[in-house]
Amino acid sequence: MANVVVVGTQWGDEGKGKVVDLLASQADVIVRFQGGNNAGHTLVVNGEQTICHLIPSGILHQGKRCLIGNGVVVDPEVLLEEIDNLKQRGVLVGPECLSLSEKAHLIMPYHKALDLAREVAKGKDKLGTTGRGIGPCYEDKVGRTGIRAVDLLEPDTLEIKIKTNLEEKNFYLTQFLKADPLEFQPIFDKYRSMAEILMPYIRDVSLLIDEAIREGKRILFEGAQGTHLDIDHGTYPFVTSSNPISGTACSGAGVGPDKLGHITGIVKAYTTRVGAGPFPTELHDETGDYIQKRGAEFGATTGRRRRCGWLDLVVVRDSARLNGLTSLSITKLDVLTGLETLKICVAYDLEGRRIQARPASLTKLARCKPIYEELPGWKEEISSVRERNQLPAETKAYLKRIEEMTEVPLSIISVGPGREQTIVVKDPFATSRS
Repeated sequence: MANVVVVGTQWGDEGKGKVVDLLASQADVIVRFQGGNNAGHTLVVNGEQTICHLIPSGILHQGKRCLIGNGVVVDPEVLLEEIDNLKQRGVLVGPECLSLSEKAHLIMPYHKALDLAREVAKGKDKLGTTGRGIGPCYEDKVGRTGIRAVDLLEPDTLEIKIKTNLEEKNFYLTQFLKADPLEFQPIFDKYRSMAEILMPYIRDVSLLIDEAIREGKRILFEGAQGTHLDIDHGTYPFVTSSNPISGTACSGAGVGPDKLGHITGIVKAYTTRVGAGPFPTELHDETGDYIQKRGAEFGATTGRRRRCGWLDLVVVRDSARLNGLTSLSITKLDVLTGLETLKICVAYDLEGRRIQARPASLTKLARCKPIYEELPGWKEEISSVRERNQLPAETKAYLKRIEEMTEVPLSIISVGPGREQTIVVKDPFATSRS
């Protein structure tokens, strides 16, 4: 059977959590490979909602091994809160089923202070960061001054690194950003106390994955955010601080590309975006309000209202290329129920020229006008449908057009938030690329 990678194909919030939760039932090991607690995967099981920020969504399946890879930046306080919350709900979440890569970089209080102070300084030009210190942590990682999980196990190393970093960060905070400085001792004491709890969770995740593969176990690699928030390939600078594309499953978990099998891209049946940044198909009318309300489009982590628009297949086609998608998994299809007419963006018009890919220049992208195809909508509720051929004719036509335009087949169709409200067209674990 193929190992499976799950990635988002839009600007995040595509419903990856539900698909990961669904596929986790067949997996032995679930690995989160990038991002931080600026992402939230919302799961609905038996009517109860759970939001995972750092811990892989598969944790709700007892008996599974969940791993947080080296590509994730981890706020230890948030991780411990998640562990405690899950324990209170009776979820098994000890070191025997959850491990944190010793190479994962840690978010420190000065990262969050910098994040917030920079946004304040930018004023109306702010990027819309969540203020959780994700970007500054990745900066330190690239700058080779970061603090890793393994440093929690070495108090002397931790002390030196915090003191060295604080000297620079406090200068920047006070002299340039006009913010308050941070003190060493409270930070050191807090991280030492958290280290005592986290110590048994800290492992070499790359080795654990390799052992699982050698034993013939099935691995599910879980990404955060979406392809068009990728630091290299997204709508820069309105992007996240990491690479949410499928190739990062290798570098962010510590495996070779030959270990990746089926790559499924999650596509919301329409398009949403949180925060600032270009959005060619955004709707500022009653239809946009209808989608926003019916889809309950609020950020799982931030609670911010999501901007809503028609499905943009220019964006999805770019994602198919960048990720090497084997299949598409469509989510929130039921939200479109009741709309008289649906629109799909199939290309952009850039000053009279038809283009098939999103330009890197935001100036050019701002001048792009979506070229739409119109399809009839459907009135029937589809949340109880469990077979693709039982969907309304208009729904089937909508899905077929997506497959035609992206040249990627569907594997999963979600018709509601619950686990059971799913149509499995092809099992990703049983489908390797040909």
